[in-house]
Amino acid sequence: MIDVEMMVDDIRSLVESESPSTDLEAVARSADVVAHLGTARLGWAPERIVLDGCTHLRWRLGEEPSRVLIVGHHDTVWPIGSLAARPCVVEDTPRGRLLRGPGSFDMKAGLVIAFHAAAGLSGVTLLITGDEEIGSPSSRGLIEEEARRAEAALVLEASADGGALKIERKGTSWYRLEITGRAAHAGLEPERGINATVELAHQVLALGGLGDRARGTTVTPTVAHSGTSANTVPASAAVTIDVRAGTVAEQQRVDTAIRALRPVLPGASLAVAGAINRPPLESSAAADLFERARAVAQRLGHPVPGSAAVGGGSDGNFTAGVGTPTLDGLGAVGGGAHADDEHVLVDTLPERTLLVRGLLEDLLGVGVGVA
Repeated sequence: MIDVEMMVDDIRSLVESESPSTDLEAVARSADVVAHLGTARLGWAPERIVLDGCTHLRWRLGEEPSRVLIVGHHDTVWPIGSLAARPCVVEDTPRGRLLRGPGSFDMKAGLVIAFHAAAGLSGVTLLITGDEEIGSPSSRGLIEEEARRAEAALVLEASADGGALKIERKGTSWYRLEITGRAAHAGLEPERGINATVELAHQVLALGGLGDRARGTTVTPTVAHSGTSANTVPASAAVTIDVRAGTVAEQQRVDTAIRALRPVLPGASLAVAGAINRPPLESSAAADLFERARAVAQRLGHPVPGSAAVGGGSDGNFTAGVGTPTLDGLGAVGGGAHADDEHVLVDTLPERTLLVRGLLEDLLGVGVGVA
C-alpha cells in the first residue's frame, strides 16, 4: 500500500525548501533536500551535476541499462519569503484534503510521486533539474542527451484539469525587440527627434498580426518600456514577445517574420534578440504512451485519465523534440500553478503513484507492483 501520510510529509519537506530558479544558492540548498529524500526513498544516491552554477540531480536506478527516463524539476517561480505568506498546510475541504504551498503542485509533489513510484525498479533514469521555470538554459543539453538514450520519457509535471495527461504542448519562443530613435526636446523641437514610442506602437501592431488563431499560434507582446523623461522625445524603446505554436513549421514562420520586421519611421532602427526555445510536444509523440497509461489505469480499476493539449511548455518539449516518445502531466492532481491558490489533492496521491508505477513496469516488462 502507498503511505499517503509519508508522501504528504515528503512534499512538505520539499515545499519548505524554497527554490526560485534565479537564486542559485537557494536551488543548491533545495537540491540537498531533494537528494536526501530521493536517496531515502530510492535506496540510491544521485549524481550532482552543476551547470552554469545551477544544480541538477540524476539517479540511475539498478544495474541494468536505463530504458525509461523520468523528468522533473525542483525549481519554482516563487521568491524567497513566499512561505511566510503562504505556508505549507493540509486542509480538510469539501473536495477532500488539500495540501497548499508555493511550488507544491508545480511540481514538488510530482517529485515525491516519482520517488515512491520508481522505488525498487531497475533500468530507470530520474533527472531532476533546477532551471525549468526559466526555460532550462543550463539543463537543456542534459535533458536531450538523456532522452536520446531512452525508449520513453515520462514527465512528472502537474496534471491538467481533473487529472488529465498532457499529450500536446505548444512550442515556445521568446524575443526582445529593441528600437532606437533619436532624442529631442518634446516642447521646443519634437520634429528633430525620432520617436521610439511611436515606432514601438507600429511594431506592436505588426507583431499582433503574426498570430494564427486557426493554427493555435499566438504572438503576444508582453513587457514594454520607452523613454526617459516626460518632456523628451524617446530615443529608445523595447518590447518582449511571447510566441506559442503547435508545430515546428509555425515556430519557424513566426521566427522568420519577427526577424524580417522593418522600421516604419524614417531613421529608426530595430534589433531582435531571442530565438525559439522549446520545440512543440506533438500528440504523435505521446499517443502510444497515453494508450498504455489508460490501459494501466483500467487494469488497476482506477478512473481512466483523459487527455489535454496545453499552451505552456515543459522539459517534455525537449524530450519529444529529439524523437523520444513522451507523456507529460503524470504528476500531481490539483490546481493553481504559479498562483496563490496552488494546491494538491492529497487523496489522489496513491492513485497517481500507482499509475506511474504501473506504466513504468509496463515499459520495463516487469510486474513487481508497489507494496
